[in-house]
Amino acid sequence: MSPTFVLVPGSNATSRCFSVLQRELALLGHRSLAVDLPGHGEAGFSTAYQAQDLDTFAIEPSPLATVTYSDAVAAVTDVVRRAREHDPVVLVGHSRGGMAVTSVANAVPELLERTVYASAWCCVTGGPADYLQNPAYFPVALAEAAAVRVGDPQQLGVLRMNWRSSDPQHFAALKRAMLADGTDAELLSFLAGLDPDETLDGGDDRPDAATWGRVPHTYVRFTQDESMPLALQDAFIKEADALTPGNPFDVQSMAASHVGPLVHAAEFAAVLAGTVTPR
Repeated sequence: MSPTFVLVPGSNATSRCFSVLQRELALLGHRSLAVDLPGHGEAGFSTAYQAQDLDTFAIEPSPLATVTYSDAVAAVTDVVRRAREHDPVVLVGHSRGGMAVTSVANAVPELLERTVYASAWCCVTGGPADYLQNPAYFPVALAEAAAVRVGDPQQLGVLRMNWRSSDPQHFAALKRAMLADGTDAELLSFLAGLDPDETLDGGDDRPDAATWGRVPHTYVRFTQDESMPLALQDAFIKEADALTPGNPFDVQSMAASHVGPLVHAAEFAAVLAGTVTPR
């Protein structure tokens, strides 16, 4: 039996962001299933967004306003449970998707063959806000890219992004934060697949040595990532290894930006394929 790769996207992303990676995995002979987290796939899309009527877009209600982190974890757990009825499961999280990977591995380690964190959050000693207080971990490029934010998050109940901004400074900031190793056209294509809205509830779970710690785990470092600084990725690895010294991270590295391995996915697919234990 070869495993199914269950892919969990990061902020504002949907199953569409994994389309190139899934193609490359299929060409290597592997099955994969990309998850749409609750409310995603349509979150924030509207006539106002399409027409760039920003005054209206900034106040429109969001279908994600009532979606919680627990909803996301439950959805991923259900997918994992159903996939595991057929074959082993390797659960892969990119970026913010790593939070859900941790929670699922805490809850149902017996359903997982391996977890993979792809430049992803794996908080061990604190929550995301705690890590970001360290200047070495703070993603300056991501903060600059936040200029595309629209509306008041507290009033909307979500983070709302205008990925279609025509401001050249906004585009340059997004390019640096997300795809400095890609072309402008590739970034525009990737942005077109993102949801404008994202939940405010990103979770605060941390690995449980007794459950999460039983599952083999891989961390794929993206060494040119400006949204998830390399120092932060390495802190996650170091702290997790201290938590479960008998089951340390299998560490892989790619010279890539934050979404580069999703756009140019052949190498990433090969890395994932290499995590599979021959049977």
